[in-house]
Amino acid sequence: MTAPATSTAPARGGRWIEEWDPEDEAFWAEKGEKVARRNLLFSVLSEHIGFSVWTLWSVMVLFMGPEYGLTPADKFLLTSMVTLVGAVVRVPYTFAVALFGGRNWTIVSASLLLVPTVAAFVVMEPGTSFGTFLVVGLLAGIGGGNFASSMTNINAFFPLRKKGWALGLNAGGGNIGVPVIQLVALAIIGASGGPRVLLGIYIPLVVVAAVLSALFMDNIASVKNDTGAALDAAKDAHTWIMALLYIGTFGSFIGYAFAFGQVLQVEFGRTPLQAAYLTFIGPLLGSLIRPVGGWLADRYGGARITLWNFVGMAAATGILVYASSEKSLPLFVGVFVVLFVLSGLGNGSTYKMIPGIFQKKAVDKGLEGEEAARYGRRLSGAAMGLIGAVGALGGVGINLAFRQSFLDSGSGTGAFVTFLVFYAVAFGVTWAVYLRRPAASETRASVTAEAKSQLSYAEV
Repeated sequence: MTAPATSTAPARGGRWIEEWDPEDEAFWAEKGEKVARRNLLFSVLSEHIGFSVWTLWSVMVLFMGPEYGLTPADKFLLTSMVTLVGAVVRVPYTFAVALFGGRNWTIVSASLLLVPTVAAFVVMEPGTSFGTFLVVGLLAGIGGGNFASSMTNINAFFPLRKKGWALGLNAGGGNIGVPVIQLVALAIIGASGGPRVLLGIYIPLVVVAAVLSALFMDNIASVKNDTGAALDAAKDAHTWIMALLYIGTFGSFIGYAFAFGQVLQVEFGRTPLQAAYLTFIGPLLGSLIRPVGGWLADRYGGARITLWNFVGMAAATGILVYASSEKSLPLFVGVFVVLFVLSGLGNGSTYKMIPGIFQKKAVDKGLEGEEAARYGRRLSGAAMGLIGAVGALGGVGINLAFRQSFLDSGSGTGAFVTFLVFYAVAFGVTWAVYLRRPAASETRASVTAEAKSQLSYAEV
């Protein structure tokens, strides 16, 4: 078979690859892998800055002492709304890749990050009203959309056998923007600097990400705008099942990333500097391990890894309930870090499941080769936007749960009990949909086609 050529169409006004077939091993070895890895590198950079801007207010609130006039409930509401915007914009960001091209939209989405960073630089001072902070914080939510467009774009570049690793690395590199901005904030607070110093560092980085995307990334012509894919993905039950599981993994990661520092301040009386010393550890480890979750899913099956991951998350949350009620700071911080690690591992395994599920559905339809791969890419790319958006809403729920728990009892214990129940539900859904074995009576006579299909999802 002759490997497809990668050619540019100047009439489109950008770097367009006209033919792309990563499932063709000859094409992949000759030129595909090199191009895919280059796009992955600069996709990670742009997404990394996007995550940093999205979670900007998780560290900005640490700078906001009594002189700002905000209550703990105000701060939890602020971070909840930032998370909410980041979740909602993931849907249009997903389809922007098909409408404008992955490279073109990466340039636009990176450039848009200047709006919230410059706005925050202008208003960040005592005396600014809570309403103003809320509006500017909402602008930072657009940084959450970069994840969806980046994942949809990179999903199209890699073959199915490499997607777990590639998507895990792409997402992990983006997720690590959370601890990086927290570390930068720690250094600034430690040096007695103000929040505008932090913003002054990130404004030029936004420009760098946009310029490098323009210089080194590509668009894939075959990823065309397809509203039918969105409708088909929305009609598929697996899209919403995976969205529920992603609430448990990514929703936990982003929700805890926003809330951890505030919980340490409100429940354990830590100063901003003391809180900053601790908040970055969990998001850092959770980000670094996300590619490992994808790799384990490639090797052992995403459903199996996800199932046992929820067991670990439930166990860790149970210990946090005890640590919170006993006010044990060392135990609380140690187990919270473990929970971050498990959320990162689960992020990688759940996202690997998505392309595998839709690829399997293509095979069940009788499709083969490139036709099956094209079907899987089409639906999984669309589904990722919906799943990523719903999953991020979990972060909203976590911050609102903490807000209500502290208003009701002055403690986060009630919120942790709620999270524990959710992880138990996610475990049950994962087992029932993707791993449940048929009863003995079913296996004797005949296993239905539906039962056989269900069993094979253990490999996704």
